[in-house]
Amino acid sequence: MAQSQTNGGAPPPVSVNLTINGRSHALALDPRTTLLDALREHLDLTGSKKGCDQGQCGACTVLIDGRRVLSCLTLAVMKDGASITTVEGLAKDGRLHPLQQAFIDHDAFQCGYCTPGQICSAAGLIAEGKAKTADEIRERMSGNICRCGAYPNIVAAIQQAMGQS
Repeated sequence: MAQSQTNGGAPPPVSVNLTINGRSHALALDPRTTLLDALREHLDLTGSKKGCDQGQCGACTVLIDGRRVLSCLTLAVMKDGASITTVEGLAKDGRLHPLQQAFIDHDAFQCGYCTPGQICSAAGLIAEGKAKTADEIRERMSGNICRCGAYPNIVAAIQQAMGQS
């Protein structure tokens, strides 16, 4: 009862250590904080977007230990010690990641809202090494929605980054 009187019933903060884009971050977070909110609100990494907040659109996709994850459905405390890559961390030494360049080359975005999630998901797809054809790329990217309908260009960009075009 004393807890609810002092902080409105919120649980006490939990210490979390995350390595994001190669930099270590020690945070004290409400244990209910999603990874997406930790990135956007606590670390000012706003590339990952809050779309549906229900894991259905893919706009919040990041890479955790190289695997694609919906950050809106992931509690930050669950990833203590994990290595997280956001779209901001894909470029190296001032050079765009091949996927970022391919998205530009193929005009694989219109409004751009879904683009960070699309690119992170595509990076995970390429690392998985399971998609070989355009149909397989479309199937494995089906969790990432583009409301503008830039799908043909997105597939072409991924194929370019895979060295298929």
